[in-house]
Amino acid sequence: MLERHRIVVVGAGFGGLETVYRLAGAPVDITLIDRRNHHLFQPLLYQVATASLATSEIALPIRHLLRNRPEVTTLLATVTGIDTETRRVLLEGGDSVSYNTLVLATGARHAYFGHDEWEPFAPGLKTLEDGTTIRRRLLLAFERAERESDLRRRDAQLTFVVVGAGPTGVELAGTIAELAKVTMPPDFRNIDTRKTRVILIEAGSRVLAGFAEDLSAYAQRSLERIGVEVILGQPVSECTADGVVYGGKKLEAKTILWAAGVRASPAAEWLGAAHDRAGRLNVSPDLTVPEHPEIFAIGDTISIAAPDGSPVPGIAPAAKQQGRFVAEAIKSRLQGHASIAPFRYKHDGSLAQIGKRRAVIDFGWIKLRGALAWWIWGIAHIYFLIGVRNRLSVAISWWWIYTRDQRSARLITQGRSAPGQTESS
Repeated sequence: MLERHRIVVVGAGFGGLETVYRLAGAPVDITLIDRRNHHLFQPLLYQVATASLATSEIALPIRHLLRNRPEVTTLLATVTGIDTETRRVLLEGGDSVSYNTLVLATGARHAYFGHDEWEPFAPGLKTLEDGTTIRRRLLLAFERAERESDLRRRDAQLTFVVVGAGPTGVELAGTIAELAKVTMPPDFRNIDTRKTRVILIEAGSRVLAGFAEDLSAYAQRSLERIGVEVILGQPVSECTADGVVYGGKKLEAKTILWAAGVRASPAAEWLGAAHDRAGRLNVSPDLTVPEHPEIFAIGDTISIAAPDGSPVPGIAPAAKQQGRFVAEAIKSRLQGHASIAPFRYKHDGSLAQIGKRRAVIDFGWIKLRGALAWWIWGIAHIYFLIGVRNRLSVAISWWWIYTRDQRSARLITQGRSAPGQTESS
C-alpha cells in the first residue's frame, strides 16, 4: 500500500490550526505539535489579564477541536530542533517525528530590546500563563495597597505602568483604568481605587501608530478621558521591582506591564536560516524557507511583505490567510502541480478597543470610532471565537460588564508574585 504523505505542523495558533482545518479530506497524515494543550484566542488575552474574562472563555483543548479528524495526531511536546537532512522534528526528551512536509507556525514572544533582565519586573502578554500572572499582580496590588499605612508605598502599589502603546498596550491601559475607577471602588475600605494612576509610556510619537492619525488622536483623547496618563516620545531605559525610568525620570510603580515589542520563536535558529532583527524567518513568496521547499513557515514566525511593500502584520487574520494558502499549496503539490503562485496578503482592517463603549476601526475605505466601533469590535471578536459555548459565555460576560460595571473573573490564583514580593507581603 502506498504510504500517505506525512505533514508535521508545529504550533496550534491561528495559522497552524487553519492549515490543519483546510487540509481536511486530503490524502495526508498530520501530526500537530504544541507545547500547550490548548488553542488560545490571543486577541482577547488582555481581558483575562484584566479580570474581564476567565481563561476557559478564550481557550479550548486542541484535542477537542480535532476530535473528529482521525488522520490528525496531536502531540503535547516541546520542539528543540529540526534535522533537515533526515526530515525529522526533534523533541525534548530525545524523541523525533518524521515529515515529508513541515509547517512552522511557532509564533512569537515579547522582546525587551536587549534587556531580558527586565522580564521578571515587566511581564509581557502572549500566553494564558502570562494572562493569569498579570491578573494576579494587578489584583494583589490593590490588596497590598488596602493594608499599606505608608502613603508613598501605597501610591506605588496603586501606580500601574504599561510600556508600549500599540493595540495591546492601549487595550490594557484602558481596561485597567476602568477596572480601578469604575469596578473596584465599592469593594475597598481603606483606599480609594479611583486615585489609581495608569501610565502608558510610548517611545514613538503617538499611540496606535499603525492606525490613521485621526484615529490615533481619538484613542489618546479617549484614554486620557478615562484617566490614563499618556507619555509619548520617551523610551523606558530601566525597569526594576520599584518602578521605571523614562526620559531620565524615575517613576515608582509596583506593577509594570510590557507591550512594546515581540521576538519570533527559535525557528530560524533550528534551520540555520536567514532572519530579521526580531528573529523572524525570511521566506520565499510562496511561504517556503529558501533552499527548503518542503518547509513552510507562517504567522509571527516569518517576515514577508504585503503587495504594497509594507510588512504583513503579526495579527490573527494574516496568520489564518497564510494557513489557508499553505494548505492549498500542499494539496496542489499532491495533485502534481509543481509551481505555486506567490502569497498575497489582503488586509481586512485594524481594530482596537480603548475602553467600555470606545473603540477604533480602520478598514482603509472607512474609519470608525466611538460606541459604534465598539459594538462592531465586539461582534467581530465573538464571531471569530471558536466554539458556541465560548461565544455565548463571552457575550454574557461583556453584557454584565456593560450593564453592571462588574468583572466576574477577579480571582487571585496562587503563583509567582513580582520579584521581591511574596503572596502575603
